[in-house]
This record gives sequence, C-alpha cells and structure tokens, in this order.
Amino acid sequence: MKNLRFLLMAFCLFLLHTSHAQYDPTKINKKAVAAYNEALENAEQARFTESITSLQKAIQLDAHYIDAYLSLAGVYGQVKNYPQSVVYYEKAFALDSNYTSEYMLPYAINLAGEGEFEKALATINYLLAKPNLSPNTKKAAEYRQKTFQFAVDYAKKNDTKNYVFAPVNLGDSVNTTESEYWPSIPIQGKELVFTRKVNNRNEDFFSSVRKDSGWDKAQPLSGNINTPQNEGALNISQDGNWLIFAAANRREGYGDFDLYISYLTPEGWSEALNLGGKINSEFWESQPSLSPDKRDLYFASNRPGGYGGSDIYVAHLQPNGKWSTPENMGPEINTAGDENSPFIHADNQTLYFASNGLPGYGDEDLFVVRKGPNGNWSNPQNLGYPINTINREGTLFIVADGETAYYASDRSDSKGGLDIYSFVLRQDIRPYKTLWVKGTVSDKTTRKGLPSAVELIDLNTKQLLSKVQTDETGNYLITLPVGKDYAFNVSRKGYLFYSDNFSLKDKSPDSTYQKDILLQPIEINASIVLRNIFFDFNKYEVKPESQVELDKVAQLLQDNPTVKIQIAGYTDNVGNAADNLKLSQNRAKAVVAYLTAKGIDAKRLSAKGYGETVAVADNKTEEGRAQNRRTELKVIAR
Repeated sequence: MKNLRFLLMAFCLFLLHTSHAQYDPTKINKKAVAAYNEALENAEQARFTESITSLQKAIQLDAHYIDAYLSLAGVYGQVKNYPQSVVYYEKAFALDSNYTSEYMLPYAINLAGEGEFEKALATINYLLAKPNLSPNTKKAAEYRQKTFQFAVDYAKKNDTKNYVFAPVNLGDSVNTTESEYWPSIPIQGKELVFTRKVNNRNEDFFSSVRKDSGWDKAQPLSGNINTPQNEGALNISQDGNWLIFAAANRREGYGDFDLYISYLTPEGWSEALNLGGKINSEFWESQPSLSPDKRDLYFASNRPGGYGGSDIYVAHLQPNGKWSTPENMGPEINTAGDENSPFIHADNQTLYFASNGLPGYGDEDLFVVRKGPNGNWSNPQNLGYPINTINREGTLFIVADGETAYYASDRSDSKGGLDIYSFVLRQDIRPYKTLWVKGTVSDKTTRKGLPSAVELIDLNTKQLLSKVQTDETGNYLITLPVGKDYAFNVSRKGYLFYSDNFSLKDKSPDSTYQKDILLQPIEINASIVLRNIFFDFNKYEVKPESQVELDKVAQLLQDNPTVKIQIAGYTDNVGNAADNLKLSQNRAKAVVAYLTAKGIDAKRLSAKGYGETVAVADNKTEEGRAQNRRTELKVIAR
C-alpha cells in the first residue's frame, strides 16, 4: 500500500509538471514578441549587446517566454559569457523540459565553456541515452562526449587546482579596436613586436617598448618591412636582428602564403626577401618560429606528403647560409588533423604548438613537447584547462623567464577583436628559465672584432645546444637555459679557441652574462686556459665531462697539422708541494694520452706539471684556489 501511494504521488507530480510545462508560443505577449524579433535582427548583425537588451526586455514583458530564454542563453554563449548562458538555459528547462529537450547539447557546451566538465559530461550522457536522436545531433554529442571525458580524465591525472589563470590585457598602448595578434619578443624582453589588422583590412607590424611604467604606445616598425600588402604571422629572432613572417600573393611568391625574412639595419627593417623555393612551395607556408641560435626554422605547411591538413616542418640553416629542405616533424607530432602555430622557446629544447588532431578539449588545443638528449621529441602534452578551452587556442609566446606567456584572444575585456594578453604559465608546462651571454669577440692583438663561431654544449650529454655566428664586428648573443652545466666555446680559423663553462645545474643566477672575448692568433707562446677539463679531488683521471673540451683540442691540432703544443698542469697550494707537483704532471700526461688516442702524433705533444708554483689568483679564497687549479695549452711550434 505504501509503495502504491508513492507511485500515485509521483504520477500526480508528473501530471502537474506536464500540465505546467505545456508551452504555447502563440500565447506570448505581442510586445514581448516584437522585442524578441528585434533581438534576432540585432544578433544577425552581430550587435550582441543590443540583442541581449531586447531579449531581457522580452522576458520582462512575458516571464514564460521560453524562446527568449533560449535565445538569450545562445547569445550569451556567442559572446563567451558562459555562466549567464548556463543560467538562462536552466531557466528555460525549468519552464518546459519537453519543449527545450533539443537544447541539451548547447547547454552542455556552455557548461564546458565554464569549466564544469563533469556536469557537461553527465548532460551529454543523458542526451545520448534518449531515443530517436537525429544523426547530426548524435554525431555532435558523441564528439563532445569524447572531449568532455578527456577534460574529466585530465583533471584527475593533473593537479591544476591551485593554478590561477588570469590573463592581463596589455592595455591601450598595445591593443586597439582593431585586432592584434602574433606577439613576439627578443630575449632581452624590452620590445614587443606583433601584427595588427589596420582598418580591418591590411595587416602591418607594430612594436611597443617596455618601460618601468608599462608598454609605450605601439608604432609601426621602422624601415621598409610594412607594405600596402598584408604582413601576417611573424617571429623575431632572440637577438632581435631577424624577422621572419608570412605574406601572400606577392610578385616573387611561389604560391599561396610564403615565408619572408627582413634584417634590422641602422635605417630600420630591410625590405623583405622571400626565403626561396626550398622553404616555400605552391602551397601554404606560414606561422614561423626561429630557434634562438637561428639555425632551425619551424613553420606550418599544408604541402603534399604530410600526415593531415597542415603539418609542422623544420628546416636547418646550412654552413653555406642556405636553408635545407624542410623535414616533416613526423607522426609523433603531426596527425591526420591540423597542426600549426609552432613556437620554440629560448631554451631551444621546448616546443609548443596547436593541434585539432590530438585528444583535447575541442577545436584546437595547445601542446608542448621537449627535446631529449638524443634530439628526439617527447610525446605531446596537452597544456590543460583553463589555458585550453572548448574554443580555438593559438599564437602562444613565452619569454625567457619561462613563466610569462603572451597570447591573442577575444576575451570579454577585449578592446576590439583579438587583443594581446599576458599570463603566468603553470609550473609543470614551463620551459627552462633562460639567461643569455652577450659580448664581442675580438683579435687580442689588433682589438678588431672577429666573425666567429660560438657554441654551447651540454657537458653531461655532449649535445650541442646552440651554435651562433657573430656578426661582422664580432657581436654575439647566445641563450643559456638553466638546469644544466655547459661548455662555452668560441672559435675561428687561425686562432686558439676560447673556452669557459657555466655551472647552472644546481644554481640559477638572476643576472645575465657579459663576456667580451679576445682570441689569440696561433703563434709561438700563445696560450689558453682549458676551463672544461675536469678532475676529481686529488685524482688525475680526466672526467667524462672533459670530452667536449679535449675533442676541441684534437680538432684544433687536426686543422693546424704543423702546430706543436705543451699541456701544462697547475694546482692550488693545498697539501704537500711535492705531491701537488706530481699530481699536476700526471694530469697533464692524462690529457696528452687522450689526444694521442684521438690520433694526434705524440711528437706534437708534451706534458709538464708546475704544481702550485705559478699561481694566477690568491690561494686564500676558494674562488682563487679554483682559478689556480687549471690546465693550460701553450703553442711551442707552428
């Protein structure tokens, strides 16, 4: 009897709900209908603010106007005000669950836009359980089910609860009622270069300089780079001297969009040059990103032979100054969908890109891959919500500190169209914080600048991380990611190379480095300190990290077959003087033994230990003692 009473009560409530929920659009207040029609006209013209006002008026005139609630929810969703969209969908559902049942799909999408993925997934599952869904609705719902499930699973596997995503609009100095996008910043972080759509038609490049008070009023780039034609996706080199960008339909072009390069001159940016027929094709090439040493060019292209629509490619700058044939980055990164917007960070080891072919939140998401010691890339990692959303993400740029990111978005506080924003990147998806070394390489005798090669090598893996060429006057800038120990080498034919090291594995200085380097011509009695030859305390076996430097010495001798050298060992004054003399002699012999094993004639090599007798610094401090513990190379014949 109790169960029967319960069933009867439930049935009565159902009848009451059904009776209340029978919605008749023909009985709506005529003035409300007029306001509703006005709202539709405004929405068709993308006048969404006016449309919202008219729909709210319609609801005020008739509180049971379900179509007005549904349309208001739709307009709020269009302007990405997801919380309000959800509110009005739920008000419509409360008025009539039958009439509004077809709106479960957009309701779920707006829930996901608000970050309510579990609720969105439950809504989609409820919708898909209903019989007789139209094929289009079912297909769309199944797609959303997959993306919402991904979002729920991602949240369970990744602890992102304490991450605050709070993009800051760069303000009126940078953003306007036009669209601004493709931000790019050289490593010193003082200049923002970006694309602006002028008069909603022509794309030009602008720059803004950072001052203590913020960004200066953006100005068109100086020189001859901006033209009456469009200048599109751009990337400025980390030293600020090259700018590579995409442009279409130019007389010297190869097809669709091509990649061009401009150089910074005393008069401003040079007229752009097409990067040629290896980089460009009759198809679409765009969205360039240049490695910090300017030796690798990443870009997107839809040329044949890829894995899907657009793929990411990389080309390498060859010793002759020409670019290699681009290489597809392979199925680990590229999919049957579209991959684009590559961005290689200043650390030269972390690559970000956008994809709609990898699992994600819908449309295009941002991903990160990292280069391993063997040069292979890791599996793509989705950057996660709220950086990735149900909408399209792209144009990401991360500055050298590894924390500060810039991107373009049409958020609710946009000045108009796309604006450029900055935000703090989540800890687990950051690249390495990157410092830099800059200076001038000169001849020690004449003090004139020397065009030279500057290399940065991981002492642990022996991997060459960066190699830059100084300009004609010897100026250079090379990036220096923290977290590793590096050999730093500068070389030029006819000169002894210069070596140094940066120990950043266990410490991260906040300052950058200025190193003006004097190279010594190869002549009798010329000498250099080999700063990357390492020994354990009181031992004379060369450590594995020394291989990079020792191979440099071997290469120097191979390139100069008549040169003879002396390897000299020195110690500090800690311990017994006789023991120190013997230790220094054995260390010098160990270096010579390595070189002979590399094929250098023993007649060209000699070893001598000086112990603690020739100090170059005060032995009273650890820093001074470290300088005195050294290995030197001296030219004794040529």
